[in-house]
Amino acid sequence: MISEADRSRIRAEATSLGFDVCGFASAADAWPAGERLERFVAEGLHGTMGWIAETLPRRSHPTGMWADARSAIVLGLNYGPDRDPLEALEARSTGAISVYAQGDDYHELIKGRLKTLAGKIVARAGGDVKVFVDTAPLMEKPLAQRAGLGWQGKHTNLVSRELGSWLFLGSILTTLEIEPDAAEIDHCGSCRACLDICPTGAFPEPYRLDARRCISYLTIEHAGPVPEDLRAAMGNRIYGCDDCLAVCPWNKFAATARESAFHARDELRSPGLAELAALDDAAFRATFRKSPVKRIGRDRFVRNVLYAIGNSGDPALAASAQALVADPSDVVRDAAAWALGRLKGA
Repeated sequence: MISEADRSRIRAEATSLGFDVCGFASAADAWPAGERLERFVAEGLHGTMGWIAETLPRRSHPTGMWADARSAIVLGLNYGPDRDPLEALEARSTGAISVYAQGDDYHELIKGRLKTLAGKIVARAGGDVKVFVDTAPLMEKPLAQRAGLGWQGKHTNLVSRELGSWLFLGSILTTLEIEPDAAEIDHCGSCRACLDICPTGAFPEPYRLDARRCISYLTIEHAGPVPEDLRAAMGNRIYGCDDCLAVCPWNKFAATARESAFHARDELRSPGLAELAALDDAAFRATFRKSPVKRIGRDRFVRNVLYAIGNSGDPALAASAQALVADPSDVVRDAAAWALGRLKGA
């Protein structure tokens, strides 16, 4: 077991690297999160995200990822926006991009800092370490709750009493024995704000998400055409959805991100739908360089833009949809035809 002085030193080093919170949890103890995930997959709520089912044994417990892991150091970086994300939904001729994707991609930034911190720990205390951001099959949100960083709210996302909804997570698993922090308890109470605001009714009950109806899933993870009965509810959301996060009352304690890389680029705050619809592959990659948006590719992104055009009620955007009715991509052609039909109906 490392000393209390070493625990304090790890926290201080995490702060010096820019992390806003740092907590410790056991990586070896039993936990119910694996059973909840198994139920989620068994009921098909993961939609087309087959990789969740394929990696279920590794996801179900931290030791499934690494059998020798004994402790977890869980770290958070605040990415709080400087304005209410819900305001972007009012300008229907522009696109709403999730707050986390309006700045630089957080994966590499966080991973580099995790490696630096892990190196310092090994140099001082020994042991083996492995670092994880959310591209690895490690259930970070329940691990963060066990480390005292926050709790999984009724929308299943992490909520912090100090930073609200806006927290990127990273983890270091280690063979070292570290005294765990007290787990955070649930502070949602009787509030239903996150459940009631969801445009597509993606929460069958509190603390359960049906990804197949979630706009973040539909715009990012789902590759084919979005079911027609959900398209109108997507509004102008073209990459992700912040509704259930933004409405949380705990955001009264949130602060704007200190890390400049997470500040919104001006061109991504409320980009015009006409300009986005005109992007070819090269222009798409140039526009979203260093952005997480880049990973979904031009076709899926333009599909989302066309749904937003169809929902805009703006006849001036019909030309943008018309220009894509013969696009090489099946999913883009389908979305263009739907958008034109919606605009004509309006």
